[in-house]
Amino acid sequence: MKSFRNRHKPGHKASDFFKYLGPGLLVTVGFIDPGNWVSNLAAGSSYGYVLLWMVTVSTIMLIVLQHNAAHLGIVTGKCLSEATTENIRPWIKNIILLSAVAASISTAMAEILGGAIALNMLFRLPLQIGAIIILVVVLLLQFTNSYKRIEKIIIGFVSIIGLSFLFEICVVHINWGSAMTGWVTPSFPLGSMPVIMSVLGAVVMPHNLFLHSEIIQSHQFNLQDDAIIQKELKHEFTDTLFSMIVGWAINSAMILLAAATFFEHGTVITDLSQAQGMLKPLLGSAASIIFAVALLFAGLSSSITAGMAGGSIFAGIFAKPYDITERHTKAGILITMVPAALIILFITSPFQVLIYSQMLLSIQLPITIFTLIYLTSSKKVMHKYVNSKLDKIFLWSIGIIVTGLNIALLVSYL
Repeated sequence: MKSFRNRHKPGHKASDFFKYLGPGLLVTVGFIDPGNWVSNLAAGSSYGYVLLWMVTVSTIMLIVLQHNAAHLGIVTGKCLSEATTENIRPWIKNIILLSAVAASISTAMAEILGGAIALNMLFRLPLQIGAIIILVVVLLLQFTNSYKRIEKIIIGFVSIIGLSFLFEICVVHINWGSAMTGWVTPSFPLGSMPVIMSVLGAVVMPHNLFLHSEIIQSHQFNLQDDAIIQKELKHEFTDTLFSMIVGWAINSAMILLAAATFFEHGTVITDLSQAQGMLKPLLGSAASIIFAVALLFAGLSSSITAGMAGGSIFAGIFAKPYDITERHTKAGILITMVPAALIILFITSPFQVLIYSQMLLSIQLPITIFTLIYLTSSKKVMHKYVNSKLDKIFLWSIGIIVTGLNIALLVSYL
């Protein structure tokens, strides 16, 4: 499949839903990436189970935003980048989309770095060599595989990550009573705001909104048939809900693991290598290796989706859809991935790089969120599928909260 924009006749079997599974899982890997690992391990090791509620809240916000992005793609047949180019003044459009490309580069840098750290854990490879290996593997997957194959690869990676954390949880003692309370009870321990905001910032990421509005069209049918659009919207929401719950479970598992091991031993984790090193004496070498393997697949899968997002955004600047055979898409992927890897070649502090990448995302995220809300609230763009008043209340509330917390996160780093 060269481009996502194919048209087929819809089926009517209940089992058709399974044909729609996939786009949401590709988005999910964006918030189980190495940046999330750092935030979640810091949350669990510093505060135990009490910040689990932040994973719940941020996932709910993410479901609403991702559904809205997919809604745009289904109704208009265009991704967020293309819709921005078509409906927003050129100079404003360029600011929005070029900043989104920069955010994708920042995201890819963190993802590649996470994969390189995993290779260092497993094979003692220097980070610079590991980064080049991850870059080459990711580019080969992106340029030689169709979307459907990449979707299957990503689903496989997510399964490995999930099974890895399931194993990790099975070998530690979880206080499930405290965990249940933590998931549903907001709590703000002294000094926890930077960690709370970093968890949110690591879950709600701008490139994922662009990506979901594009890849949802891999299952696109006849846009002229309202019944088909309604069916698409229904199946998309179920796919998004299922996939985000998978992401919620994996992110929760990271905090549970950190709370049951590091917090119980009074160890605060601020670095992925530190976490892997501490697991070995606490849980054995198998747990340590599985941790590194899961991180490797998280880095690979999130690097793939970061590159796809960059390709989609850059192609959209020229009013083109994502198409791996088309030069704008290819250029967008290379512009995203190559600079990200090159930056890693010159870093001295991996942890600082993750912080700086989060800062850039914090700056760009409000721009993407409010662009999305503007487009999906426009009758000119969405016609009768425009956001309802209730939709607008939810979206604007989430946008304001996410923006406020991300600004606070940026200020805390500065």
